[in-house]
Amino acid sequence: MTRLVAVTGAAGFVGRAIVARLLSEGHGVRALVHRSPLAIDHPALESVTGGLEDEAALARLIEGAGTVIHVAGVVRGRDARDFRPVNAEGVARVARVAHAQHTPPRVILISSLAAREPQLSPYAASKREGEARLADSGLDHAILRPPALYGPGDRELVPLFETMARGIVPLPGITGARASLLHVEDLARAVLALVAPPVPGTFELDDGHPGGYSWEEIATIVEAVAGRGRGWRVPLPGAILRPVATANLFAARLFGYQPMLSPGKLRELRHPDWVADNTALSAATGWVPQIPLAEGLRALWARPGPQTERGKSHVI
Repeated sequence: MTRLVAVTGAAGFVGRAIVARLLSEGHGVRALVHRSPLAIDHPALESVTGGLEDEAALARLIEGAGTVIHVAGVVRGRDARDFRPVNAEGVARVARVAHAQHTPPRVILISSLAAREPQLSPYAASKREGEARLADSGLDHAILRPPALYGPGDRELVPLFETMARGIVPLPGITGARASLLHVEDLARAVLALVAPPVPGTFELDDGHPGGYSWEEIATIVEAVAGRGRGWRVPLPGAILRPVATANLFAARLFGYQPMLSPGKLRELRHPDWVADNTALSAATGWVPQIPLAEGLRALWARPGPQTERGKSHVI
């Protein structure tokens, strides 16, 4: 058994995939669980109940761990007051507790590609600040900046793919915009590649599709996997989306909920370049993505892939 790995945000979509991957590779895992239970039963897994504001819980989580994987984060919010306590101050608190250990652990932060453009939104700014707080801690660390993630348990991107598969293709991005994607299992493998041997740095990662995807390319792949013809393209220009996002933010403040579509999120959505580059991570660790979009979607929807015989596809 390798040295213990501590994981925050373990019950979330990303955290569960990372915990499962660590366990499958023989690591002992101690997981911080806040609101939702961790639906994984394994003899090498133990749980600590608490949130990022609870330093006693963080101390129980981190004690004796060789690596801390900090996944916990907030993606929905109204303004910086909703994002900074978790995405920035939470990182600083984890780093402070880690630094206080007799043998400080290495910290791997799951950030976001949005941190590359902190001026776009309070979310992006909070993720960039979290990275800076970790860098200032003096701890041995690495930072991963994944692009849009999808996979089992995803509640954001997979429903959009399912809408496309039913024949309705919303197009909220600007003309010429491109973005990378990544299956959550490939992210989990990347984390494992940074645990042993430890490699420092800030790394972008994606599924290896050259130059990312346009909205049209995503729709075409979804339609092919779903086995349907071309769906109905629905352009959503900024002139329509901006007042909707503003109204949604006003309603969120009035009724106290956390919005997904806000002016800041819309600026992220309509940013022209969310293309990531795996070069540095692959060079440092040997990690390469294994799940292209079509394969990831087939697995999600239990669609058969191309059948092969002697290396030749039967699908033309």
